[in-house]
Amino acid sequence: MNLTHIITVTLVAATPAFAQPHFKFFEPVEPARTVQVMAHRGLAMLAPENSLQAVLGCAGDFIEWAEVDVRLTKDGQHVVIHSNTVDGTTSGHGRVADLTLAELKQLDAGKWFAPRFAGQRLQSLPEVLAAAKGKVNLYLDCKQVDPELLVKQIREAKMESQVVVYGDLAMLAKVHAAVGDSIATMTKYHPRETAVERFIKQVNPAAVELDAADVTPDLCRQFHKHGIKVEAKVLGKQWDNPTVWTHVIEAGVDWLQTDDPAGVRFTEVRQRIGRFPVQFACHRGANRYAPENTLAAIRTAANLGANYIEIDIRTTSDGQFMLLHDGNLNRTTNGKGPLKQQTAAAIAQLDCGSWFGKEFVGTRVPQFDEALTAYGDRSSAYLDSKDIAPAALAAAIHRHHLLERHVVYQSPGYGERLKAIEPAVRMLLPLGDPKEVETLAKYKPYGFDTDWSILSKDLIARCHAVGAKVFSDALGNHETVKDYRQAIGWGIDVIQTDYPLRVLRAIELEAAK
Repeated sequence: MNLTHIITVTLVAATPAFAQPHFKFFEPVEPARTVQVMAHRGLAMLAPENSLQAVLGCAGDFIEWAEVDVRLTKDGQHVVIHSNTVDGTTSGHGRVADLTLAELKQLDAGKWFAPRFAGQRLQSLPEVLAAAKGKVNLYLDCKQVDPELLVKQIREAKMESQVVVYGDLAMLAKVHAAVGDSIATMTKYHPRETAVERFIKQVNPAAVELDAADVTPDLCRQFHKHGIKVEAKVLGKQWDNPTVWTHVIEAGVDWLQTDDPAGVRFTEVRQRIGRFPVQFACHRGANRYAPENTLAAIRTAANLGANYIEIDIRTTSDGQFMLLHDGNLNRTTNGKGPLKQQTAAAIAQLDCGSWFGKEFVGTRVPQFDEALTAYGDRSSAYLDSKDIAPAALAAAIHRHHLLERHVVYQSPGYGERLKAIEPAVRMLLPLGDPKEVETLAKYKPYGFDTDWSILSKDLIARCHAVGAKVFSDALGNHETVKDYRQAIGWGIDVIQTDYPLRVLRAIELEAAK
């Protein structure tokens, strides 16, 4: 049965008396962007899909929407879970519809993703609505719902302006019957099955979902003419990539549903504003989206267009060089003890991804050379030489043709030894006291790694006056748009961050001044 037939059978008997065009949604990010991002099942690279952490992670990254899935339990409650069974994403087995909410709440819904999420529970829809209120909008993918209860729960949470209800036409008709036009609805539009005008007249949606392959400028214009939002579903490797993102954005869509929210947002902002007013460095790679100091973290940072990718280098007992921040293996691998007491072969057997997430099970501790290869041809290497001989570091810089695309962070003494081997090396010296600027300048550093607490317009000007760039780690309490923007206004050269999308928000606001 095609869509036209379904519409006729379900809705033609009585054209709805409501009208949803120009629906006014809450704006989680102000000022609002023209193109908004919907994270599929929340930020599922950070935390278990559909979890509160995945939903609220969107707010932390200035992602406007989280897509979550809603199902009915045995006792008629709404729970947020994608599959029709609990197998695979909880400690239990069986169909969601055969378990009560209380029984579902007993299951561990986090350990499957990573040990650090052990003990997490499935969330009821009211719990997710309450957590998202005022922070992030929700795309409710209604797998199996009670339309009247759904409306009641949205209203009780006072979330009418923060949700769009997605489902089939029969379910949406029941939502409209219960609530009229005060809750936004959305369904799929297939251009080959019915004309736009007929579809709008019979369905009256606030928004439509188009598969990426169906998006055209003409379709976007036709829906926009009626005040209807257009969402492009760009899931899957074939569609979830910069080429397709660019195509649908240029066609005029309002929303993109994606598994790579960071990639979409960086692509969109670069197209919109061009040159950034500041450079940024990803700390230990893009460690928010992949395990720190891994090839995946480096490649993710490179794909975001990071100007610098910071990594930590250490030496094994047999003189090989590998990436690890801590001296000990305990925190980020399944090994124990100091790295320097292990051979490279032994370390190569360790898993350094399972702690972070299921996708990274089996990830290995990278060798320094393969890490440098992962940078690609754009990003610069920010080399924190925790434990590597200057001669070996200089050789690696030359071997990977990074002489014009690197900085080395270490002490002045280390820098002197390194420059004796390679005078063109770019040293980044630690600066913790404004009084040290002129003293450290005698080492002719490329830049200073400046403690954020001492940053000021005057200090940055003094550093520039002695020919040194200013890098600073906005880690911890200073990972805020307000602090980034202040530093950008002062003239900082590079912001090192664990939250690249927060820095990006500051960049786009500064560019819009």
